[in-house]
Amino acid sequence: MKKIVSIVAAGLMLAGATFAAPKKLLVGVSMPTKSLQRWNQDGSNMKKELSKAGYAVDLQFANNDIALQTSQIENMLTKGCKILVIASIDGSALKGVLDTAKRQGVKVIAYDRLIMNSDAISYYATFDNYKVGTLQGDYLVENLKLKSRTKDNPAYIEFFTGSPDDNNINFFFGGAMDVLQPYLDSGVLVCRSGQTSKAQCATLNWSTEAGQKRMENLIASQKYGPNGTKLDAVYSSNDSVANGITNALVAAGYTAKNFPIITGQDCDITSVKNMIAGTQAMSVFKDTRTLASQVVKMVDAIAKGTNPPINDTKTYDNGTGIIPSYLCEPVFGDKVNYKHLLLDSGYYTAKQLQ
Repeated sequence: MKKIVSIVAAGLMLAGATFAAPKKLLVGVSMPTKSLQRWNQDGSNMKKELSKAGYAVDLQFANNDIALQTSQIENMLTKGCKILVIASIDGSALKGVLDTAKRQGVKVIAYDRLIMNSDAISYYATFDNYKVGTLQGDYLVENLKLKSRTKDNPAYIEFFTGSPDDNNINFFFGGAMDVLQPYLDSGVLVCRSGQTSKAQCATLNWSTEAGQKRMENLIASQKYGPNGTKLDAVYSSNDSVANGITNALVAAGYTAKNFPIITGQDCDITSVKNMIAGTQAMSVFKDTRTLASQVVKMVDAIAKGTNPPINDTKTYDNGTGIIPSYLCEPVFGDKVNYKHLLLDSGYYTAKQLQ
């Protein structure tokens, strides 16, 4: 009888007790800057998806300041983040703080930009960046009708890519040039400036202003203009640089009726508006909602001690070995399909594109 009473009493004590809810696992998300729509949107999507999945999230933007990004990651480690998702400003500048993360047993997912020369990187989540370049190159081949041209009637082009400290330009620019180089070699495609190497075409920090300044210099040196030297296209690896190119060409007198074909990437709002207006031809769409969802799956797997979903174990070597990666599929958008691609999918509202 005493035993039964003791059990009942213990049960009543348990029923009346209050227990603290288990602490949510803290995930640190480090984005390069808020100043570009792409990263602002990526950070928001990531926080939304991770919070919905039950994680606590420390989201920080580094204002394109490497020292600030390093400091923010250090603070994330101090706060007890167990998993880090990092889109680096400079893919080679974070080794010290990531060595600390590794010593603490923190798993690191490189987001969209591969972090170089660090063995602390566990996984990489991105889009098929080589395909981004080939999509842009194929678009130019088709719309410049390069397959039916001869060197007696060439198309004229200039080239722009992104920041030299971003490993992705090797894939964007490399993919595009793999498509376009045969036409350059045959004389069917001509770059009057001769600036076709990655170093000559790089744009520090993917800056709109730097892209505009270089395009203005090319306009001046090559005498490009609607009534001047012929310019059929400008290859740009992404939208922020494309916006600077467009600004320079509009100032030089080009209109939608005679505008060179401009490529881009990210389908930023400004560039989509330019596509609608006829001052940018296309942009590669990388649905960051898809990438955010994939990262959440990676985080879930790491948190549960299982293997994250991976679909590439050959492509991305960061200098310490191949980083297991998941590559999402990019697609191109232009004036013809942007409504289906961006509005019907709910990525943008019609009001945002007015």
